[in-house]
Amino acid sequence: MTEREKMNLGMLFTDMGEGMVEERIYAKDLAFEFNNTLPSNIDKRIEILKKLLGEFHISSHLEGPINVAYGKNIKIGKNTYGNFNLTLIDEREIKIGDGVLIAPNVTITTTGHPIDPTLRSEWKLYSLPINIEDNVWIGAHSVIFPGVTIGKNSIIGAGSVVTKDIPENVIAFGNPCKIYREITEEDKKRDLAR
Repeated sequence: MTEREKMNLGMLFTDMGEGMVEERIYAKDLAFEFNNTLPSNIDKRIEILKKLLGEFHISSHLEGPINVAYGKNIKIGKNTYGNFNLTLIDEREIKIGDGVLIAPNVTITTTGHPIDPTLRSEWKLYSLPINIEDNVWIGAHSVIFPGVTIGKNSIIGAGSVVTKDIPENVIAFGNPCKIYREITEEDKKRDLAR
């Protein structure tokens, strides 16, 4: 079985062969180009993102700097905003839906390492896809771990470490991230009263 096949099955693999190193260097070069393109040169930045990412809707916006592993496994929907210092470790797919807000200094990583130190010393890792559904808001300095799905409309509070799925329409925060409460019509009334 190839290392890519192991990776796609969620098994332990190594990422130092089969062209993976070259793919990461290509992605990092494009991310570097994006990060060093003037913010006012919007067309150029969009052109780079369309080369770098698997899918990117032009109604979305990413601030720089961004960091990626491969880029090609990242799908970003419509009207999504990623703030400064967004890190996307995408050995597997990272799907970010429509209308998602991502605050500064967020890390979304599909990849982790085994607990056993011998396996870690052999450069073993595993990777599981991440799905962030429509209209999610992720607070600053949050970390989203491998295999997590965050349900639509939910809010992840600043500084959260999300290790498990979060359902739709809730506010969740903490380390580890836990559900605080559901989002209700009362929240909308309070927001409109501001």
